[in-house]
Amino acid sequence: MSVLVNKDSKIIVQGFTGSEGTFHAGQMIDYGTNVVGGVTPGKGGQEHLGKPVFNTVVEAVEKVGADTSIIFVPPAFAADAIMESADAGIKVIICITEGIPTADMVKVKAYIADKDTRLVGPNCPGVITPDEAKVGIMPGFIFKKGKVGIVSKSGTLTYEAADQVVKQGFGITTAIGIGGDPIIGTTTKEAVEMLMNDDETEAIVMIGEIGGNLEAEAAQWIKADGNRKPVVGFIAGQTAPAGRTMGHAGAIVGGADDTAQAKMEILAANGVHVVSSPAKIGEMVASVLN
Repeated sequence: MSVLVNKDSKIIVQGFTGSEGTFHAGQMIDYGTNVVGGVTPGKGGQEHLGKPVFNTVVEAVEKVGADTSIIFVPPAFAADAIMESADAGIKVIICITEGIPTADMVKVKAYIADKDTRLVGPNCPGVITPDEAKVGIMPGFIFKKGKVGIVSKSGTLTYEAADQVVKQGFGITTAIGIGGDPIIGTTTKEAVEMLMNDDETEAIVMIGEIGGNLEAEAAQWIKADGNRKPVVGFIAGQTAPAGRTMGHAGAIVGGADDTAQAKMEILAANGVHVVSSPAKIGEMVASVLN
């Protein structure tokens, strides 16, 4: 059982014929991902990368049974693309776009609240279930199948953690890059919960960063849930000064609980195995699984 995406997912690419969409869709197809087509308004009826192009998501759902979408649409139009997918009945929407205005995401969040859909992102690297489906921009060769789930706000640290886990001989069930914007579709807690409930996942790596309370919320849930599986935690931004955005738009220390140190203490207090450096993630995973 995989989380969010697998070999049976029927994936479309919104922004299919643009440069980003073309490049990453090509990589996804080469990986073996079941890409069934793409959407570019005005180009319906054409073929691109050997797949059909549709004018709308509704058309893609009707004609090829699409159930998952990945969005490579410019920031000004990305919110509409998310809402279009949700309207069309897409079950998993993965938005890669960075720089979507926060006001747009407020509308999106409200719009999809009562819809039967799961948004991952925006400003995220996507989701990968190794050897089955790569729905994102991650370097697929790093990920090998295994028993460790990854939840991360950072794309680069997702790949780093996966590489270390694989080198320790464990491999990955599913890696979920949730994105680093102030308003995102899937929270750290929700992603952790999915992996906690996945039969094949035996341990979880949770990578957070300064800003917001997503990691604290997740840690409290992990403890309340009975610490069923070991969770290894790392928080990026340990040297960040208060009040300054660092990297991601959501990575800004607003109060005492937003600092990396405070978050690490909260994680540890709730039974998470915290590492102080990303270089130690693999070793810690090995120690909790052995």
